[in-house]
Amino acid sequence: MLGKLSAGWARIELGAAAILAVAITILILLNVVTRSLGAALFWTDELAIYAMVWMTFLGASAAVHHGSAVAVTIVTDALSPGLRKIAVRLVDLIVLGFALMMIWFCWQWFAPDMLLRSGFDIGAFQSETFKFIYSEPTTTLGIRKVWVWIVVWLFSAGATLHAVANLSRPADRVNVEAS
Repeated sequence: MLGKLSAGWARIELGAAAILAVAITILILLNVVTRSLGAALFWTDELAIYAMVWMTFLGASAAVHHGSAVAVTIVTDALSPGLRKIAVRLVDLIVLGFALMMIWFCWQWFAPDMLLRSGFDIGAFQSETFKFIYSEPTTTLGIRKVWVWIVVWLFSAGATLHAVANLSRPADRVNVEAS
């Protein structure tokens, strides 16, 4: 069940990342054309950057599910299959710890509990916390940065889901083949 949920979420992440990759290409091409015509659209640069940030976070989370993140395997390749299984589980635990820490960092950064206590009054929240994430606009798009950085929550939740799913797999199903 958890594995299917993780696989489904990874498909959504990869689908969204693919759409964002196409959007980045279109935005950069649009930028090149409009600049060459002398009518630059400056917001395309910023939107392409934010699309790349979203694509990267979503792709990184899906990579946790697929176990396809960049890895240095010089140590694990030299281990026996039994020790390799232990090493793989240790890596899964470290990834889970990282993902949980990211959730904690997001909680500290976004402070949803304090926003709730302020009655969702952004001004009161800012004066109490000196955090401006909910009102600070992006440079050229003019949208609130909270909408850009919400992807960090999505990454943290997705990576946690994938790490827990990886840990829930039976030990004999862990891939221990040397690359």
